[in-house]
Amino acid sequence: MEAKPPRRTRERILELSLKLFNEIGEPNVTTTTIAEEMEISPGNLYYHFRNKDDIINSIFSQFEQDIEKRLRFPDDHRATIDEMWSYLQYMVDFMWRYRFLYRDLNDLLARNRTLETHFKQIISHKVRFASQFCEQLVSDGEMDATPDELNVMATNIGLIGTYWLSYQFVMNPRKYNEQEAIRAELHQVSVQIVSLMAPYLRGRSRQLFDDLVSGRMPKREFHDYLPPREGGAESESKEA
Repeated sequence: MEAKPPRRTRERILELSLKLFNEIGEPNVTTTTIAEEMEISPGNLYYHFRNKDDIINSIFSQFEQDIEKRLRFPDDHRATIDEMWSYLQYMVDFMWRYRFLYRDLNDLLARNRTLETHFKQIISHKVRFASQFCEQLVSDGEMDATPDELNVMATNIGLIGTYWLSYQFVMNPRKYNEQEAIRAELHQVSVQIVSLMAPYLRGRSRQLFDDLVSGRMPKREFHDYLPPREGGAESESKEA
């Protein structure tokens, strides 16, 4: 088996910074912290990044590219509630990889103009994605909702999907460093989001929802419906 080339210093800085931001909170991490953990001089770190915001923006750029690939369903078939459920579970692992962006979001937006403008676009994309999925269910006769109800539903889905980690932190601040406990609770967001849709579901979709929530039906793997991932994000997610 061919050995992988060693990672460049810049890539190692980004990987370690993401780990530290996630585990102890971005406000508690300085460039000095990162340099010490890397066992490099501050000058070496500043050779690659001007300051901490430069590191954050580079991580956010990776996040932005990754999430744009994920905010879509395949074009070759009609999506179903169980696929939506599995998709949400899949997105939980993605959120976990970049959890500091969600958990510390308001503080980051208040002082970082790049994140302020770009994250607004990402949330709008999430809302459009949710709206398109619900519109497809309506057209298939699997959901009965007016356009106004769909707009409210899609907005609420985008809101819950974006701020669920912040809610978890408010409710359980002492679990801040209990990473596995937080990760396990994060999966509850799937229940919250699909439950928003439940009162409007009809026929097979309503039955699928009932079976999923009760645990009577196994959840399908969503990766079978997605394009190949790039850059090893999946393996890094498992390490986070």
